[in-house]
Amino acid sequence: MLKIKLQSSFTHHRRHLAVIGILTLTLAFAVASLPTRPYRPLEPIPAGIVDMHCHIAGIGAGGSGCWVSPRMLNNWRFDIYLHSFGVSRKELLTKGDGLIGARISESLAQSKFVNQAVVLALDGVIGVDGQLDTNRTEVLVPDEFVAAVCAQHPNLLFGCSVNPYRPDALARLEWAKAHGAVLVKWIPPIMAINPDDPKLIPFYRKMVELNLPLLSHTGEEKSFSRATEAFGDPEKLRLPLSLGVTVVAAHIASSAHYHGERGPDRLARLMREYPNLYTDISALTNVNKPGCLKEALTQPAFTERLVYGTDYPLINTALESPWYSFHLSIRQKWEIWRTKNPWDRDVLTKHYLGVPTETFARPTKMFAKVN
Repeated sequence: MLKIKLQSSFTHHRRHLAVIGILTLTLAFAVASLPTRPYRPLEPIPAGIVDMHCHIAGIGAGGSGCWVSPRMLNNWRFDIYLHSFGVSRKELLTKGDGLIGARISESLAQSKFVNQAVVLALDGVIGVDGQLDTNRTEVLVPDEFVAAVCAQHPNLLFGCSVNPYRPDALARLEWAKAHGAVLVKWIPPIMAINPDDPKLIPFYRKMVELNLPLLSHTGEEKSFSRATEAFGDPEKLRLPLSLGVTVVAAHIASSAHYHGERGPDRLARLMREYPNLYTDISALTNVNKPGCLKEALTQPAFTERLVYGTDYPLINTALESPWYSFHLSIRQKWEIWRTKNPWDRDVLTKHYLGVPTETFARPTKMFAKVN
């Protein structure tokens, strides 16, 4: 009797699972069959795109000068980061950190849509003594290393990173410009930079003199173990903007609130006030930034000032997939999924979601170099 009851219960359970499976497949098919709903009408993809937001890293191998804090080096995320660059610690120890630059260049050379990428250095925290504070710095990617990598690979453009609190910050800016820098990269929350500090006025004036734009992270910063989130407030960019610095506020200040106000709303207000302010669309298709690309493409204050970037190597991670979007058709998803090159996948994804031609073309006008 007990055996019969158990068999009956098991059969009922299997039928229940079968019904759930059929309903799940039906729902998945229904969603996949929905018509495409791009955020804006589709426009042609231009030729010769430049990715203006591409990271590089290193562990100090081969005399690169790169440095990673023990905390970050032993964090489980670090090997994932290296894997997304297409390298391992063993390879770097054998061949040097320059291998990452070579892998980026090789992958970029295979892209149909993207010709060049601005590869970004990353300076550290500067203490009150004017020296690098290794207790608060988690990652250091020196300008000298990035400049040398870019000199070896013509499809890579040098994005320097100078902490303005360095005693020789102005001289470092001049050195970077002389070695081909096309912009200055900051992540203020982890570099301990307060962008509206009046002490930085000479630095901003030197940037204007050298025609070096500022690419500054805005919004939350969760890639590192510590961050002063207030320094990611776009309102803090008023000072460099008022002095004539061309500023690209990364990520539309997404996923952040300051003084009870959304980051994108604060950025949009600045956009209406300063014609020298732009924002990039890097990382806005990440699964942890739902709705951000839609806002970038439909917010009137943003639409004429968007700049294309990827936040490479994030496009090589599970954070990015066409299957996360309900706004792509099943045909578009398969096309993107089957595309091997990460830059081409990113361009196709953003194209099919409605990123306009001018957004793709704008960094080419701002940063590209003729080789």
